[in-house]
Amino acid sequence: MPISTPNAARTYCLSDFDFILPEALIAQFPATERSGSRLLDGTNATPSDRIFRELPSLLRRGDLVIFNDTKVLNARLFGEKPTGGKLELLVERVLGGNQVAAHMRVSKKPEVGTTVALVGAPGTHDNLRATLLGRWPDDEGAMFRFVLSNDAGDDPHTLMALHGHVPLPPYITHADSAEDAARYQTVFAKNPGAVAAPTAALHFDNALLDALDAMGVERAHVTLHVGAGTFQPVKTENLAEHQMHSEWYEVPGATQHAIEQCRARGGRIIAVGTTTVRTLESWAQTGQTTGDTQIFITPGFEFKVVDVLVTNFHLPKSSLMMLVSAFAGYERVMDLYRHAIATEYRFFSYGDAMLLARSER
Repeated sequence: MPISTPNAARTYCLSDFDFILPEALIAQFPATERSGSRLLDGTNATPSDRIFRELPSLLRRGDLVIFNDTKVLNARLFGEKPTGGKLELLVERVLGGNQVAAHMRVSKKPEVGTTVALVGAPGTHDNLRATLLGRWPDDEGAMFRFVLSNDAGDDPHTLMALHGHVPLPPYITHADSAEDAARYQTVFAKNPGAVAAPTAALHFDNALLDALDAMGVERAHVTLHVGAGTFQPVKTENLAEHQMHSEWYEVPGATQHAIEQCRARGGRIIAVGTTTVRTLESWAQTGQTTGDTQIFITPGFEFKVVDVLVTNFHLPKSSLMMLVSAFAGYERVMDLYRHAIATEYRFFSYGDAMLLARSER
Protein backbone atom coordinates (compact mmCIF):
# COMPACT_ATOMS: atom_id res chain seq x y z
CA MET A 1 0.00 0.00 0.00
CA PRO A 2 1.19 3.56 -0.64
CA ILE A 3 2.63 5.36 2.35
CA SER A 4 0.22 7.96 3.70
CA THR A 5 2.05 11.29 3.85
CA PRO A 6 0.44 14.75 3.92
CA ASN A 7 1.83 16.38 0.81
CA ALA A 8 -0.09 19.49 -0.14
CA ALA A 9 -1.07 21.03 3.21
CA ARG A 10 1.56 23.75 2.84
CA THR A 11 3.08 25.90 0.16
CA TYR A 12 6.65 24.96 -0.76
CA CYS A 13 9.38 27.31 -1.90
CA LEU A 14 12.82 26.77 -3.40
CA SER A 15 14.74 26.79 -0.12
CA ASP A 16 12.68 23.82 1.10
CA PHE A 17 14.53 21.63 -1.38
CA ASP A 18 18.05 22.63 -0.41
CA PHE A 19 20.41 20.37 1.54
CA ILE A 20 24.12 20.11 2.26
CA LEU A 21 25.81 17.29 0.39
CA PRO A 22 29.44 16.39 1.12
CA GLU A 23 31.38 16.62 -2.14
CA ALA A 24 32.88 13.19 -1.51
CA LEU A 25 29.43 11.62 -2.01
CA ILE A 26 29.15 12.84 -5.62
CA ALA A 27 29.91 9.71 -7.67
CA GLN A 28 32.59 10.37 -10.27
CA PHE A 29 32.61 6.85 -11.69
CA PRO A 30 30.01 4.07 -11.98
CA ALA A 31 29.91 1.07 -9.67
CA THR A 32 32.01 -1.89 -10.80
CA GLU A 33 28.82 -3.72 -11.78
CA ARG A 34 25.62 -1.99 -12.87
CA SER A 35 23.39 -3.94 -10.47
CA GLY A 36 26.03 -3.84 -7.72
CA SER A 37 25.13 -0.30 -6.68
CA ARG A 38 23.22 0.31 -3.46
CA LEU A 39 19.44 0.58 -3.27
CA LEU A 40 17.65 2.43 -0.47
CA ASP A 41 14.21 0.87 -0.08
CA GLY A 42 11.97 3.68 1.07
CA THR A 43 8.65 1.92 0.53
CA ASN A 44 8.20 0.96 4.20
CA ALA A 45 8.09 2.99 7.40
CA THR A 46 11.70 2.06 8.16
CA PRO A 47 14.18 2.52 5.29
CA SER A 48 16.14 -0.57 4.30
CA ASP A 49 19.64 -0.64 2.81
CA ARG A 50 19.93 -3.11 -0.05
CA ILE A 51 21.90 -3.91 -3.21
CA PHE A 52 20.23 -3.01 -6.49
CA ARG A 53 20.21 -6.59 -7.79
CA GLU A 54 17.74 -7.32 -4.96
CA LEU A 55 15.09 -5.20 -6.68
CA PRO A 56 13.10 -8.19 -8.03
CA SER A 57 12.40 -9.29 -4.44
CA LEU A 58 10.62 -5.97 -3.89
CA LEU A 59 8.35 -6.37 -6.92
CA ARG A 60 5.42 -8.69 -7.60
CA ARG A 61 4.28 -10.94 -10.40
CA GLY A 62 1.98 -8.90 -12.60
CA ASP A 63 3.75 -5.57 -11.99
CA LEU A 64 4.74 -3.55 -15.05
CA VAL A 65 8.19 -1.92 -15.10
CA ILE A 66 8.46 0.95 -17.60
CA PHE A 67 11.85 2.18 -18.83
CA ASN A 68 12.98 5.17 -20.88
CA ASP A 69 14.72 3.76 -23.96
CA THR A 70 16.33 7.01 -25.10
CA LYS A 71 19.92 6.78 -26.31
CA VAL A 72 22.54 9.34 -25.28
CA LEU A 73 24.21 11.11 -28.19
CA ASN A 74 27.90 11.89 -28.30
CA ALA A 75 26.57 15.41 -28.20
CA ARG A 76 29.61 17.41 -27.07
CA LEU A 77 31.70 18.85 -29.91
CA PHE A 78 34.78 21.05 -29.74
CA GLY A 79 35.93 23.55 -32.33
CA GLU A 80 37.67 26.76 -33.25
CA LYS A 81 36.37 30.01 -34.71
CA PRO A 82 38.09 31.61 -37.73
CA THR A 83 39.64 34.06 -35.24
CA GLY A 84 41.27 31.20 -33.35
CA GLY A 85 38.96 31.34 -30.33
CA LYS A 86 37.88 28.03 -28.82
CA LEU A 87 34.27 26.90 -28.87
CA GLU A 88 32.21 24.05 -27.41
CA LEU A 89 28.82 22.85 -28.62
CA LEU A 90 26.35 20.66 -26.77
CA VAL A 91 23.80 19.41 -29.29
CA GLU A 92 20.35 19.31 -27.70
CA ARG A 93 18.24 18.33 -30.73
CA VAL A 94 18.75 17.11 -34.27
CA LEU A 95 16.54 19.09 -36.65
CA GLY A 96 15.90 18.64 -40.36
CA GLY A 97 18.35 19.42 -43.16
CA ASN A 98 21.49 18.50 -41.17
CA GLN A 99 20.60 21.23 -38.69
CA VAL A 100 20.96 20.92 -34.94
CA ALA A 101 19.95 22.99 -31.94
CA ALA A 102 22.88 23.37 -29.57
CA HIS A 103 24.10 25.16 -26.50
CA MET A 104 27.26 27.13 -27.25
CA ARG A 105 30.09 27.85 -24.82
CA VAL A 106 32.43 30.52 -26.19
CA SER A 107 34.05 33.72 -24.96
CA LYS A 108 32.59 35.81 -27.80
CA LYS A 109 29.74 34.52 -29.90
CA PRO A 110 30.42 34.35 -33.66
CA GLU A 111 28.23 36.23 -36.13
CA VAL A 112 25.38 34.49 -37.92
CA GLY A 113 26.79 32.85 -41.04
CA THR A 114 30.15 32.06 -39.46
CA THR A 115 31.53 28.57 -40.12
CA VAL A 116 33.66 27.10 -37.36
CA ALA A 117 36.03 24.16 -37.69
CA LEU A 118 35.19 21.24 -35.41
CA VAL A 119 37.71 18.77 -34.05
CA GLY A 120 37.37 15.41 -35.80
CA ALA A 121 38.34 12.03 -34.41
CA PRO A 122 42.06 11.17 -34.64
CA GLY A 123 43.01 9.87 -38.05
CA THR A 124 40.06 11.47 -39.87
CA HIS A 125 40.40 14.22 -42.46
CA ASP A 126 36.85 15.02 -43.49
CA ASN A 127 36.72 18.78 -42.81
CA LEU A 128 34.16 18.67 -40.00
CA ARG A 129 32.43 22.04 -39.57
CA ALA A 130 29.43 23.88 -38.17
CA THR A 131 27.76 26.98 -39.63
CA LEU A 132 25.75 29.25 -37.32
CA LEU A 133 22.26 30.05 -38.66
CA GLY A 134 20.80 31.89 -35.66
CA ARG A 135 19.12 31.27 -32.33
CA TRP A 136 16.64 28.49 -31.56
CA PRO A 137 13.71 27.99 -31.22
CA ASP A 138 13.25 31.66 -32.13
CA ASP A 139 15.23 34.90 -32.17
CA GLU A 140 15.12 35.05 -28.37
CA GLY A 141 15.97 31.38 -27.85
CA ALA A 142 18.67 30.24 -25.45
CA MET A 143 20.12 27.76 -27.95
CA PHE A 144 21.67 28.16 -31.39
CA ARG A 145 20.89 26.57 -34.74
CA PHE A 146 23.83 25.15 -36.69
CA VAL A 147 24.32 23.13 -39.84
CA LEU A 148 26.77 20.29 -39.21
CA SER A 149 28.65 19.03 -42.26
CA ASN A 150 31.72 17.27 -43.55
CA ASP A 151 33.16 16.42 -46.96
CA ALA A 152 31.49 12.99 -46.91
CA GLY A 153 27.99 14.46 -46.50
CA ASP A 154 27.28 12.56 -43.27
CA ASP A 155 24.17 13.33 -41.21
CA PRO A 156 24.41 14.83 -37.68
CA HIS A 157 23.87 11.49 -35.92
CA THR A 158 26.77 9.94 -37.85
CA LEU A 159 28.99 12.97 -37.26
CA MET A 160 28.36 12.91 -33.51
CA ALA A 161 28.92 9.16 -33.34
CA LEU A 162 32.27 9.58 -35.10
CA HIS A 163 33.53 12.81 -33.57
CA GLY A 164 31.46 13.71 -30.51
CA HIS A 165 32.19 13.22 -26.83
CA VAL A 166 29.98 11.73 -24.13
CA PRO A 167 28.10 14.68 -22.57
CA LEU A 168 28.97 13.93 -18.96
CA PRO A 169 27.13 16.04 -16.35
CA PRO A 170 28.83 19.21 -15.07
CA TYR A 171 29.51 17.68 -11.64
CA ILE A 172 31.62 14.84 -13.13
CA THR A 173 35.09 16.29 -13.34
CA HIS A 174 37.01 13.85 -15.57
CA ALA A 175 37.10 13.87 -19.36
CA ASP A 176 34.94 11.24 -21.03
CA SER A 177 36.51 7.84 -21.59
CA ALA A 178 35.71 4.48 -23.17
CA GLU A 179 34.20 3.43 -19.83
CA ASP A 180 31.84 6.40 -19.94
CA ALA A 181 30.84 5.58 -23.52
CA ALA A 182 29.67 2.17 -22.27
CA ARG A 183 28.35 2.99 -18.81
CA TYR A 184 26.65 6.36 -19.41
CA GLN A 185 24.17 4.43 -21.57
CA THR A 186 21.49 1.91 -20.63
CA VAL A 187 21.77 -1.67 -21.87
CA PHE A 188 18.47 -1.22 -23.77
CA ALA A 189 19.13 2.26 -25.26
CA LYS A 190 17.39 2.38 -28.60
CA ASN A 191 16.20 5.81 -29.76
CA PRO A 192 19.02 8.40 -30.11
CA GLY A 193 18.30 11.91 -28.92
CA ALA A 194 19.32 12.46 -25.27
CA VAL A 195 22.17 14.58 -23.93
CA ALA A 196 21.85 13.05 -20.48
CA ALA A 197 21.24 9.46 -19.45
CA PRO A 198 18.04 8.26 -17.74
CA THR A 199 20.26 7.46 -14.78
CA ALA A 200 17.99 5.21 -12.71
CA ALA A 201 18.00 2.77 -15.63
CA LEU A 202 21.81 2.57 -15.65
CA HIS A 203 21.58 0.09 -12.75
CA PHE A 204 19.86 -2.56 -14.87
CA ASP A 205 21.96 -5.24 -16.56
CA ASN A 206 20.77 -8.13 -18.71
CA ALA A 207 20.86 -10.58 -15.80
CA LEU A 208 18.55 -8.35 -13.77
CA LEU A 209 16.17 -7.95 -16.70
CA ASP A 210 16.11 -11.73 -17.10
CA ALA A 211 15.31 -12.08 -13.39
CA LEU A 212 12.31 -9.77 -13.78
CA ASP A 213 11.08 -11.78 -16.74
CA ALA A 214 11.48 -15.05 -14.85
CA MET A 215 9.30 -13.90 -11.95
CA GLY A 216 6.48 -12.65 -14.18
CA VAL A 217 7.17 -8.91 -14.01
CA GLU A 218 6.24 -7.30 -17.34
CA ARG A 219 8.38 -4.70 -19.12
CA ALA A 220 7.56 -1.78 -21.42
CA HIS A 221 9.27 1.34 -22.75
CA VAL A 222 8.63 5.00 -23.36
CA THR A 223 10.99 7.54 -24.88
CA LEU A 224 11.92 10.92 -23.47
CA HIS A 225 15.01 12.62 -24.87
CA VAL A 226 16.60 14.06 -21.74
CA GLY A 227 17.87 17.60 -22.24
CA ALA A 228 20.65 19.57 -20.59
CA GLY A 229 18.01 21.47 -18.64
CA THR A 230 17.70 18.48 -16.31
CA PHE A 231 20.89 19.69 -14.57
CA GLN A 232 19.73 23.28 -14.15
CA PRO A 233 18.68 24.29 -10.62
CA VAL A 234 15.42 26.08 -10.09
CA LYS A 235 16.31 29.72 -9.41
CA THR A 236 13.03 31.33 -8.36
CA GLU A 237 12.07 31.11 -4.68
CA ASN A 238 8.43 31.11 -5.79
CA LEU A 239 8.14 27.80 -7.65
CA ALA A 240 5.21 29.08 -9.71
CA GLU A 241 7.59 31.50 -11.44
CA HIS A 242 9.93 28.78 -12.70
CA GLN A 243 10.04 28.20 -16.48
CA MET A 244 10.50 24.47 -17.06
CA HIS A 245 12.68 23.23 -19.91
CA SER A 246 11.08 21.33 -22.80
CA GLU A 247 11.77 17.69 -23.72
CA TRP A 248 10.35 15.46 -26.46
CA TYR A 249 8.55 12.25 -25.48
CA GLU A 250 6.56 9.34 -26.90
CA VAL A 251 4.31 6.71 -25.31
CA PRO A 252 4.02 3.83 -27.83
CA GLY A 253 0.74 2.06 -28.38
CA ALA A 254 2.20 -1.19 -27.03
CA THR A 255 3.03 0.53 -23.75
CA GLN A 256 -0.44 2.04 -23.48
CA HIS A 257 -1.89 -1.44 -23.94
CA ALA A 258 0.51 -2.92 -21.36
CA ILE A 259 -0.61 -0.31 -18.83
CA GLU A 260 -4.28 -1.17 -19.44
CA GLN A 261 -3.53 -4.87 -18.97
CA CYS A 262 -1.54 -4.21 -15.79
CA ARG A 263 -4.41 -2.22 -14.30
CA ALA A 264 -6.89 -4.93 -15.25
CA ARG A 265 -4.91 -7.61 -13.42
CA GLY A 266 -4.28 -5.44 -10.34
CA GLY A 267 -0.58 -4.91 -10.95
CA ARG A 268 1.45 -1.82 -10.16
CA ILE A 269 3.09 0.61 -12.60
CA ILE A 270 6.80 0.85 -11.72
CA ALA A 271 8.50 3.84 -13.35
CA VAL A 272 12.26 3.63 -13.73
CA GLY A 273 13.46 7.20 -13.41
CA THR A 274 11.94 10.65 -13.22
CA THR A 275 12.03 10.93 -17.03
CA THR A 276 9.64 7.98 -17.26
CA VAL A 277 7.38 9.65 -14.69
CA ARG A 278 7.40 12.91 -16.67
CA THR A 279 6.50 11.02 -19.83
CA LEU A 280 3.66 8.97 -18.37
CA GLU A 281 2.12 11.82 -16.39
CA SER A 282 2.38 14.21 -19.37
CA TRP A 283 0.47 11.69 -21.46
CA ALA A 284 -2.11 11.24 -18.67
CA GLN A 285 -2.61 15.00 -18.35
CA THR A 286 -2.85 15.89 -22.04
CA GLY A 287 -3.86 12.69 -23.80
CA GLN A 288 -1.02 13.32 -26.26
CA THR A 289 1.07 10.23 -26.94
CA THR A 290 3.94 12.21 -28.44
CA GLY A 291 5.20 15.78 -28.38
CA ASP A 292 7.07 18.20 -26.17
CA THR A 293 6.50 18.39 -22.44
CA GLN A 294 7.30 21.14 -19.95
CA ILE A 295 5.54 19.41 -17.08
CA PHE A 296 6.73 20.73 -13.70
CA ILE A 297 5.78 18.35 -10.89
CA THR A 298 5.81 19.80 -7.39
CA PRO A 299 4.13 18.76 -4.11
CA GLY A 300 0.38 18.74 -4.54
CA PHE A 301 0.55 17.19 -8.01
CA GLU A 302 -2.01 14.44 -8.60
CA PHE A 303 -0.31 11.38 -10.12
CA LYS A 304 -2.53 9.36 -12.44
CA VAL A 305 -0.27 6.55 -13.69
CA VAL A 306 2.81 5.75 -11.60
CA ASP A 307 2.58 3.72 -8.38
CA VAL A 308 6.25 3.03 -7.58
CA LEU A 309 9.40 4.89 -8.59
CA VAL A 310 13.01 3.76 -8.98
CA THR A 311 15.21 6.85 -8.92
CA ASN A 312 18.71 8.10 -8.21
CA PHE A 313 19.55 10.84 -5.67
CA HIS A 314 19.15 14.31 -7.12
CA LEU A 315 20.70 17.77 -6.98
CA PRO A 316 19.61 20.24 -4.30
CA LYS A 317 17.04 22.79 -5.48
CA SER A 318 16.41 20.80 -8.66
CA SER A 319 13.05 20.16 -10.30
CA LEU A 320 13.76 16.44 -9.79
CA MET A 321 13.94 16.90 -6.01
CA MET A 322 10.52 18.52 -6.25
CA LEU A 323 9.18 15.66 -8.37
CA VAL A 324 10.24 12.90 -5.97
CA SER A 325 8.94 14.95 -3.03
CA ALA A 326 5.60 15.29 -4.78
CA PHE A 327 5.56 11.55 -5.41
CA ALA A 328 6.56 10.11 -2.04
CA GLY A 329 5.88 13.04 0.30
CA TYR A 330 8.20 15.90 1.17
CA GLU A 331 9.04 14.90 4.76
CA ARG A 332 9.49 11.28 3.72
CA VAL A 333 11.95 12.17 0.96
CA MET A 334 13.95 14.56 3.12
CA ASP A 335 14.22 11.87 5.80
CA LEU A 336 15.48 9.39 3.20
CA TYR A 337 18.05 11.89 1.93
CA ARG A 338 19.31 12.45 5.47
CA HIS A 339 19.64 8.67 5.87
CA ALA A 340 21.45 8.39 2.54
CA ILE A 341 23.95 11.09 3.44
CA ALA A 342 24.56 9.65 6.92
CA THR A 343 25.18 6.17 5.48
CA GLU A 344 27.26 7.51 2.58
CA TYR A 345 25.19 6.59 -0.43
CA ARG A 346 26.67 7.78 -3.72
CA PHE A 347 24.78 10.65 -5.37
CA PHE A 348 23.74 11.80 -8.84
CA SER A 349 24.17 10.18 -12.27
CA TYR A 350 26.73 7.49 -11.40
CA GLY A 351 25.40 7.13 -7.87
CA ASP A 352 23.08 4.77 -6.03
CA ALA A 353 19.30 4.46 -6.23
CA MET A 354 16.22 4.36 -4.07
CA LEU A 355 12.75 2.84 -4.35
CA LEU A 356 9.72 5.00 -3.51
CA ALA A 357 6.00 4.32 -3.20
CA ARG A 358 3.45 6.97 -4.15
CA SER A 359 2.06 8.76 -1.14
CA GLU A 360 -1.62 9.22 -0.45
CA ARG A 361 -2.60 12.86 -0.40
